[in-house]
Amino acid sequence: MKTRTTASVSPHVRGAGLGLRRSLLEPLAHVQPSPGDGIGFYEVAPENWMRLGGKYARQFRQYTERFPFVTHGLSLSIGSPGALDEDFVLQLKNFLDAHGIRDYTEHLTFCSDDGHLYDLMPIPFTAEAVEYVADRVRRVQDILERRIALENASYYAPLATDLTEAEFIRAVVERADCDLLLDVNNIVVNSINHRYDAVQFLDALPLQRVRYIHIAGHYCEAEDLRVDTHGTDVGDAAWSLLDAAYARIGPVPTLLERDFNIPPVAELMLEINTINRLQAAHAPRIAANA
Repeated sequence: MKTRTTASVSPHVRGAGLGLRRSLLEPLAHVQPSPGDGIGFYEVAPENWMRLGGKYARQFRQYTERFPFVTHGLSLSIGSPGALDEDFVLQLKNFLDAHGIRDYTEHLTFCSDDGHLYDLMPIPFTAEAVEYVADRVRRVQDILERRIALENASYYAPLATDLTEAEFIRAVVERADCDLLLDVNNIVVNSINHRYDAVQFLDALPLQRVRYIHIAGHYCEAEDLRVDTHGTDVGDAAWSLLDAAYARIGPVPTLLERDFNIPPVAELMLEINTINRLQAAHAPRIAANA
């Protein structure tokens, strides 16, 4: 068994979280925070909310006044060859400050050059890219006045492989002195598409830097091809890897992502409750080791 690691867990959220979509605002309006046996926190993509006014802005404020929130960005494009959009980062800081949100995470990818590509592209796994990305991360952290976390991303064709994927992730977060948003579904997807062992990959990551965890479903295109969609129920392999992660770093906060084909709240709660059960199963081990 891998030696237990103390992770850099967010102090601002607990339990199981859910990605908040506009279609869920009404169905979840009367739900109260319940870390441990319900929804403990929410996550949003700030780009989808920071420029809203009117009804949606009022509804969102009601949620952030009631629940702890984390944010997961879509357009920072931390690995882009283009200049860092510092105006966007300043707008983001104002949004986070206005709602009292401390945790900001992004994908370890790029999605723009001269314009937006509307997809998350892999960064070359090279030492040069490590230094480039780390410099940009440090600048973002200076502007936001927050330590951020980067997510291990799914990808379908690497741009360069001077370093392994795990070596690249570790080098970036250590050089930038930022944290890791651990996405267990992305590990499952990549392990099948790129033919490596998911648990060995998990153990190669800087688990002491995990801020919180993502879990989601994916589409099975073929036996040897998975597509990261967040549009289906979580699969057995992702649940198993989440359990393995808890065995290594404890029952850290975990966020269920569901971006489309969103089922009724009662069905979402089945997966939220699975997260809660897995976390509870590992809680006694934490207490015994305290």
